[in-house]
Amino acid sequence: VLSADVFARFCRSRGYDTLYVCGTDEYGTATETRALEEGKTPRQLCDHYFAIHDDIYRWFGIAFDHFGRTSTPQQTEIVQSLFKDLDEKGYIKEKTGEQLFCPRCERFLADRYVRGKCPHCGYDGARGDQCEQCGKLLDPTELVEPHCSTCGQTPFAKETSHLYIDLPAIQERYLPWMEAAGSAGHWAKNALQMTRSWIRDGLHERAITRDLKWGIPVPKPGYETKVFYVWFDAPIGYMSITKALADTLAAQGKPSFDWQDWWGGKGSAGSPGAADNVDLFQFIGKDNIPFHTVIFPSTLIGSGRNWTKLFHMSSSEYLNYESGKFSKSAGVGVFGNDAKESGIPADAWRFYIFYNRPEKADFQFAWKDFQEKYNGELIGNLGNLVNRTLAFVKRYYDGVIPSVDGLSAHGEAAALWQSVLAQEAKITELLEWAELKDAFHGIFQVSDTANKAFQAGEPWKKRTSAPDEAAALIGILCYVIKDLAIMLQPYLPHYARRVARFFGKTLAEGAYGQSADAAALSWANLGETGGLEKVVESEIIFTPLDATAIDAYRERYAGTQKDRADAARTAAAGKASSGDAPTSAAAKAQGEGALKPAAKASSGGAPKPAAPDAPAKPALSPAEQAAHFDAHIALKAAKILRVEKHPDADKLYVETLDDGSGSERVILSGMAPYMPPEALLGKTIVLADNLKPRKMRGLTSYGMLLASDYLDGGGKESVEVLDIPWAAPGTPVVLEGSAPDNKAKDAEIDADCFFAVDIRVENRRVCIGGRQLTADGKGITTGHTVNGGVH
Repeated sequence: VLSADVFARFCRSRGYDTLYVCGTDEYGTATETRALEEGKTPRQLCDHYFAIHDDIYRWFGIAFDHFGRTSTPQQTEIVQSLFKDLDEKGYIKEKTGEQLFCPRCERFLADRYVRGKCPHCGYDGARGDQCEQCGKLLDPTELVEPHCSTCGQTPFAKETSHLYIDLPAIQERYLPWMEAAGSAGHWAKNALQMTRSWIRDGLHERAITRDLKWGIPVPKPGYETKVFYVWFDAPIGYMSITKALADTLAAQGKPSFDWQDWWGGKGSAGSPGAADNVDLFQFIGKDNIPFHTVIFPSTLIGSGRNWTKLFHMSSSEYLNYESGKFSKSAGVGVFGNDAKESGIPADAWRFYIFYNRPEKADFQFAWKDFQEKYNGELIGNLGNLVNRTLAFVKRYYDGVIPSVDGLSAHGEAAALWQSVLAQEAKITELLEWAELKDAFHGIFQVSDTANKAFQAGEPWKKRTSAPDEAAALIGILCYVIKDLAIMLQPYLPHYARRVARFFGKTLAEGAYGQSADAAALSWANLGETGGLEKVVESEIIFTPLDATAIDAYRERYAGTQKDRADAARTAAAGKASSGDAPTSAAAKAQGEGALKPAAKASSGGAPKPAAPDAPAKPALSPAEQAAHFDAHIALKAAKILRVEKHPDADKLYVETLDDGSGSERVILSGMAPYMPPEALLGKTIVLADNLKPRKMRGLTSYGMLLASDYLDGGGKESVEVLDIPWAAPGTPVVLEGSAPDNKAKDAEIDADCFFAVDIRVENRRVCIGGRQLTADGKGITTGHTVNGGVH
């Protein structure tokens, strides 16, 4: 569903006439049996679960033209019509044979409700229709030691009559079509392999009727008590859902269409018609390949009409879960309703699924990997580019995007743009063939290229030394972000929409029949360098996901859905009896796209607020300390923009700074035990600017804030940061009487070099060797510390 959504969104943005349909296939034994278990009619059961599916897909942002279902009059009409065509052409065979019958349940058992040992691989637990271990399609009578999956009783063979589609007779016409379509339509490798293995073994007649009540009636004398097999009618649902959309639009008085303009069927096979103007792309899991590449096309070919048939098959491998397999039947894994209530934004799920889409091999979902990719790529790569570029425009260009006229005169910006254009062409070609994962990685490569260009171009320096070059680079970076929003819209529609809004723009997203917004950005606008004027707004959309929350999610979704439901009921009962309210272990979303790190209890103890541990200081004279400072140490003013708890350290804050460079800077400090985040937010602090970066509990600190110790009125050790609110970010902090040039700022120093000087508070004055530190000509003082050390 997600894969088809990306492709449909891409096609719409590309300007192709596009129709995206999907739905729930609702007939069959599974529905009839589950309804019996829940004391509902099959219709009531389907209505209940259809609403749940519809709600989940809306939350995920799936842009169906119509999400329908197979239990409709349109489905009955088209399925029965195709059956009659097959019957008239002689492709329906009647067979009387034995079928497994459960004496306890008093009914014939449908394939999937017979379990036993697979005759091919020996897997104990194979279903009667297909072995989940080796993938072989089965007849339930082939199973070794079969048993009824509902009651466990051993079934016995009983005579019954059924109708079969004569695939061997259709094979002669099917084979040339399959080879041509598989080649021209670039079918996925696993689709070709599985389809050819079916052909190599020889196609067999397949039963298309069942002894059930819930299903489409068979329009043939003698079969009034039987219905069609769900896998005969389910693929036809694509056609009936299209017709249901057309009928709905017509009933609502809206512009409609003839469903056969998409699916054909008006003319005989080989005659020109609507089917020749439509490319059918289908997206399925590999376990459903034969039904879409063999049985459904054979049904259409055998009908003798010119129907639209499969063009491109995008069949994914398996997405496994942690150390095992996702299993719908066993309830193992994270399902749509779990994702929705997890607190993780829909686009975060979409990001991770597409970043690791199992296109050519199985992939194992792991919560730790989810955290690393989410924090590293979605935030550290893409989010970083958007945030730093737009913040630079707002700060240094008053929100006005620099013009990129005369771009060829500025080599770095022009080279960046040419590189991006080449990458965009490759991404477009990949998406034309639904190579979704490779295209997605290509988009993030564009972001990475732009990030590196920003860093190498140093616009925070060149805005004064080479303003035209800086303006050209920043202007081009804005257009790169515009293009990224367009390319990301199929994958991350919520995020892309918000990024476009930062420029006051919208993205083309119209579904079938909706009038297009001429001003909306679409694929046709890729590579354009005109039309952006201002950054009208900017905000952080995604925030880091911490290890505590990840551990909670892993625990929360362990076991099966039944295990979790039973545990939740037990916990709720226990809470109710004790008078406590149940709580959730995992972090909850704080607005769209924001994850709030889960709080961790402090283990006690009061750390020094400095990031590095201060070594013993050498005995330098006051004059030597001042000289050492002037020669080696760079301090400057920086404003704290954001404060977050370190995901893996209770006593550390992660602070994002504006240090005047135009690029946000991250440092870590041990201030968490001393003050809440809001007490630090917005402060202009003194930053140790040229300390070597230091990794602390998995995150890197690029500098250190300065703070002093004091005892409060109760004698408790407290800390205050050095606060210089009058100084603009980037203002050098120097000793009184020294020139504010900070020549040493580009030479990184280690902690030993930094702590060779003793920074102290003397009568509220912050001094080195008796000389006060100043910023913008004003001496730095403390609010609480009278005399003490600075760390």
